[in-house]
Amino acid sequence: MISLRKMVVMILGAALLTLTACNEKTSEATDHKDEIHEEPLEQVQEEEQKEEEQVHEEQPIDQGEPTEGMPPTSLEAATTVMRILKNGDMSNLAAWAHPDKGIRFSPYAYVDQEKDLVFLREELEVLMENSTVYEWRTFPGSGDLIELTYADYHKKFVYDADFFKDAKISLNEVQGESTTTNNLNKVYPKATYDFVEYYIDGIDPSFEGMDWRSLRLVFEKIEHDHILVGIIHDQWTP
Repeated sequence: MISLRKMVVMILGAALLTLTACNEKTSEATDHKDEIHEEPLEQVQEEEQKEEEQVHEEQPIDQGEPTEGMPPTSLEAATTVMRILKNGDMSNLAAWAHPDKGIRFSPYAYVDQEKDLVFLREELEVLMENSTVYEWRTFPGSGDLIELTYADYHKKFVYDADFFKDAKISLNEVQGESTTTNNLNKVYPKATYDFVEYYIDGIDPSFEGMDWRSLRLVFEKIEHDHILVGIIHDQWTP
């Protein structure tokens, strides 16, 4: 016959086992519930990260080219224009031209405001293909007329050397000095204009520097913008 004390011990042991089992079930239920809630949270975070990456990919990449609202300096503008001239890209050259004044072309250092040819944007766009033979003033010494299409003028009086690759560059400073009068600052006053000169001190060593070349790009300063108004070629003259 089981004593009273043993019965009490058995009852207490059974109760303790029952309580422990209940706690384990409660713990498992709680863990399962947490797992259920954690999965959607991780999914939301992953979706948000994908959306941020997609927005980042869709944003335009800054290529460093001149854009509206971020005007280039004169030197930066000159670099872009010189690349355009190297490529003979008249459409992009027209985009840099002054909308009202166009671009004046001077074959030598002296800027002749009456005889130098000026082309507006719409003319510049098709100028390379234009077969018209223009009079571009006269050759120093002989006085013969410079009669060329623009394509030929471009080869002889614009990009007649690799200025983009080989030239020394200066801002508002003349490097090449010829016998031709240089009136650049009179026609284009410093207060309103900047010019960038590309200078090559010689091409063929046998000429001992007498075959130097300069190309000066003149920009009108309009607030922070720089608008191309003149392309001045220079070289040794007799």
